[in-house]
Amino acid sequence: MKRLQVTKLTILLFLLFLGGLSGLQNAYADEVGARAAVVIDGATERILFAKNPQWKLPPASTTKLITAMVVLDKISPDTMITVSENAAGIPSVHPHLRAGERFSVRDILYLALMRSVNSAAVTLAEAVAGSEARFVELMNEKAAAIGADNTRFINASGLPGPGQHITAFDLAKVLKTALDYPLIRDAITTRTKGIYSEGGRSIFVKNTDQLLWVDEDLIGGKTGYTREARHCFVCAARKGGNTLITAVLGESVRDDLWHDSQILLARGYDVITQKAEPVIYFSSANESPIVYAAYKRTRAAGRHRVLRHGVRRGEVLTAHKDRVSPGEKSLKKKRGGHLKVAKKSKKTTGRNLS
Repeated sequence: MKRLQVTKLTILLFLLFLGGLSGLQNAYADEVGARAAVVIDGATERILFAKNPQWKLPPASTTKLITAMVVLDKISPDTMITVSENAAGIPSVHPHLRAGERFSVRDILYLALMRSVNSAAVTLAEAVAGSEARFVELMNEKAAAIGADNTRFINASGLPGPGQHITAFDLAKVLKTALDYPLIRDAITTRTKGIYSEGGRSIFVKNTDQLLWVDEDLIGGKTGYTREARHCFVCAARKGGNTLITAVLGESVRDDLWHDSQILLARGYDVITQKAEPVIYFSSANESPIVYAAYKRTRAAGRHRVLRHGVRRGEVLTAHKDRVSPGEKSLKKKRGGHLKVAKKSKKTTGRNLS
């Protein structure tokens, strides 16, 4: 009788333990409110934690990372280029470039990467390829060359349009490659900068990446926003000698970009230090409930084994239906080595704020 009671108690404790693990995994999915997100090991591209990394979603101004790489592959950063009437007329955030102004390629790249100026991206495209349409062909060739197989661009700026998409995993790959370009790395790390036209006009720009001011581990990142894409962000950080890269697509609240990224970095570091298992959460694209799946890398075959982890009831997440962000979160201050940004979230409106 005593043995039977001990056995029942052991089974009960084991089930409670499994339940606790399931709750912990679900908590991470609830914390990341974006449509898709991923954190990878910057050395190996191994996925450490992800939510819908395969979803094809609009890239917004994260597109400009590919634009910058193609430009630097084709033209010297010291070349002087002229803003065309077409480029000057592209909808863009401040500062607005004027037709006929001349800048160095270097300075135009800083405008595109630090402030997401759309007219800067188009100016670069026209300088390299003669037209934005021909430049886009080079962009898609570059994406294919770095293994971003589920990505397609239709313009150099990231403005919305049919057929333009990227996945969170592909976006992380894009930043990984972009970090190999010293000028891009410097631009996404720079907080503020003065830009000067050949005619003497001075432009002061401030980086849209808010984590540059508060996270000492951050290497740099690129933001993006359109109404269709919502808020997007890709960044890299150093954690204990490792480089981690996160990508967030489709976050409905601007300030939650920083929250999501910090959650991803913390989770990725836990996996790197073997405090947690790599996990991917998959969501159906046909409005079925979220299915959680964990995967483990088998040592023998070097592949990933997918395991069903359970189904969360009462929540629907699709690529086409909006999801309410999990609360207008006030984030806690830095604790346990993981930075938290203490700022109340507000919805952001506007056509293109990157």
